[in-house]
Amino acid sequence: MKKLIILLALTTGLDTQAQLTTNAEVSTNPTIHNIGFMTLLAHYYDDGLKLNPLAATFQGNVKYNDTLPNFLSDSYKKEVVNYYQNYLEKAEKFDNAQLSESELMSKAILKWECEVNLEGLAFEQYTPIDQMWSMNLMMGQLAGGTSAQPFKTTDDYMNWSKRLEDYEVWLHSAKSKMQAGIKTKNVLPKSLIQKVLPQLASVANTELADNLFYSPIKNFPANFSDSDKLRLTKVYTDVINYKIIPAYKELHDFMATEYLNAGRASSGIQGIPNGDAYYAHQIKLYTTTNMTAAEIHEIGLKEVARISAEMEAVKKQVGFNGNLKEFFTEVRNKKELMPFTEPQQVVDNFNAIHKKMMPKVNALFSKQPKTPFEVRRTEAFREASASAEYNPGSLDGTRPGIFYVPIPDVTSYNTYSDEDLFLHEAIPGHHFQISLTQENEKLPEFRKSLWYSAYGEGWALYTESLGKELGLYTDPYQYFGMLGAEMHRAVRLVVDTGLHSKGWSREKAIQYSLDNEAESEASITAEIERYMANPGQALSYKIGQLKIMELRAKAKANLGDDFDIKVFHEKVLELGCVPLALLEEQIMNWINTNTKA
Repeated sequence: MKKLIILLALTTGLDTQAQLTTNAEVSTNPTIHNIGFMTLLAHYYDDGLKLNPLAATFQGNVKYNDTLPNFLSDSYKKEVVNYYQNYLEKAEKFDNAQLSESELMSKAILKWECEVNLEGLAFEQYTPIDQMWSMNLMMGQLAGGTSAQPFKTTDDYMNWSKRLEDYEVWLHSAKSKMQAGIKTKNVLPKSLIQKVLPQLASVANTELADNLFYSPIKNFPANFSDSDKLRLTKVYTDVINYKIIPAYKELHDFMATEYLNAGRASSGIQGIPNGDAYYAHQIKLYTTTNMTAAEIHEIGLKEVARISAEMEAVKKQVGFNGNLKEFFTEVRNKKELMPFTEPQQVVDNFNAIHKKMMPKVNALFSKQPKTPFEVRRTEAFREASASAEYNPGSLDGTRPGIFYVPIPDVTSYNTYSDEDLFLHEAIPGHHFQISLTQENEKLPEFRKSLWYSAYGEGWALYTESLGKELGLYTDPYQYFGMLGAEMHRAVRLVVDTGLHSKGWSREKAIQYSLDNEAESEASITAEIERYMANPGQALSYKIGQLKIMELRAKAKANLGDDFDIKVFHEKVLELGCVPLALLEEQIMNWINTNTKA
């Protein structure tokens, strides 16, 4: 879900569990519909799209497709601060007694959004580019012509050319921010800088005809006239040759010399000024809890031990006599698990998994999304450093949800975790959760596009545990793949907190992962560098999953024979993406209401 994280990069901050309560008990009439409050929510949503046109584009709103604000400028930051302060003040003026339960939930979320963003904006952004999450990767994907930016009309083409001109401004500002970061010693680790350089070089050193940003010109719609093609070709040639390529070259040369020389040796965020405070903020942002790094580290160690024991059982089941670490090597290198010779076979295998499990989905879910769904290979320009990911469909359902799979070397592609990966990224993971939220007519628009990693990634990881109920994991290696994926998220709790709060080096984090996971060293290295680039994000998966599993266990224990897994899933999903404290409050209200005396 990297795309959502980039789009919501401004969403940073903290809150307390006490502040998150909806105070539903003070509402005297749950059927109230407060027109004034709903109007406020609508304005908040609309004004937010003006501030973040990229978010509008990914939601299928074409109104701002021709613009890209300079997210790094002081004037933009001031505008955003005013936006959140204004709506926070307005929201607090509404009397809870005059709001329905749903509106109280929306108010709690709105306050969270404003407070979280204001807190995050207090931290200066000096590292706007990295190898995983930054604007250059998003713009490159949009430029390919198969993502959210439409290229169906001549107006679409002109919109993108104008957005590229704005993007040039952002590229220059990114360099300025990094120059300021050098002076304040707030810079990227050297290892991450080295991963960014080839990404920039792929644009800076590629001639026009083969340049990624020229892709739309090579794929004109059939109904374009020759004169339109000539005109647009001239426009794109000029903006790419005279703006985009020079800006990329300038940025690349700066990062390859001055910035690389200033890159820090430390791996964790403790290595920058005010790093501890920033990490505490990131934990609260991504877990939506008040947990400390020390608490999360201990949970991670316990989960690693628990899952290791389950892995030992699978190892014995398949008759392997070595130790667990040797079994990891066996699984990584087992030729029978690397059967493919063509990338399309990987895509076909995921489609076969989809077909296999769908007949049993109705036993676990009362609702399925209408939004279409596709599996695609990750684009070549970002495939080498990409992870499998899900990109949501548009709010109106016209653009499908897409499960992207990187296949840089098909002959070494290992299938042992394909089933759990499909459950997580696609169905019933991200595709179900996000699409059902977008299609939920009871939710105000602003709640349809929210993203809280603890809920969204927690849900996706939780769905991996449903594989046996959906007819999957009949092969012990696929079940081991599920355990491996869960172990991966448990290890994240240990290494993310180790890197950013305990002074772990990149190498120590890599070794810990190798000792406890079945993934290759190359894959693990990319993951560790991902955690280095975005502290705290990796914590959200396991923390969210544990909360959902805890709530399911409580529901089953309290409701007994009346517990219905379909109803539980519906209750979790009908809220949309919410902070964990609000999820727990709502599920516990449902449990208490339906528990027999």
